[in-house]
Amino acid sequence: MTAQRGAGRDDPPPPAARAATARGLQEQFPGVRVWYGEATGSWWALVPLRAGPRLVEAPTPQILRDAIMAARSQG
Repeated sequence: MTAQRGAGRDDPPPPAARAATARGLQEQFPGVRVWYGEATGSWWALVPLRAGPRLVEAPTPQILRDAIMAARSQG
């Protein structure tokens, strides 16, 4: 089975908007790396935790923000 880029998702945001969104989330959560996966059409974050880093994925920046907060509260 092959995955289609952004299958089932809206059109990807423009590069400048993606960069601004990633910067905003990284400023809100220092130490967290955020990016938009062009192949997956998802937003990603690498969240450093005491038990080791956790990779989280979400379809929107808002849901990613919630996932980052949840990961930090658990770890």
